[in-house]
Amino acid sequence: MGGSSMVSSMVADVHRTLLYGGIFLYPADKKSPNGKLRVLYEVFPMSFLMEQAGGQAFTGKQRALDLVPTKIHQRSPIFLGSYDDVEEIKALYAAEESHA
Repeated sequence: MGGSSMVSSMVADVHRTLLYGGIFLYPADKKSPNGKLRVLYEVFPMSFLMEQAGGQAFTGKQRALDLVPTKIHQRSPIFLGSYDDVEEIKALYAAEESHA
């Protein structure tokens, strides 16, 4: 498998990440400041699988599985990947926050 590969299906992309490494990310942006993926039926299930495989799931603020949704269709940014890859993302967010 060469280069980056994304098929625009969260399940398929997370599966690829579990098999081959790397990171799946869907960060917040100006258009979707709360992220696009729904916590209860996208973020939570994939976060659980990633953590069971030894990786991490991070929202940009906290561990994804520590979120307490207040709405049934609540959305969140998400970063899923190996423990070390997500640690790098967390360090970038911490550095950005310290400069804000």
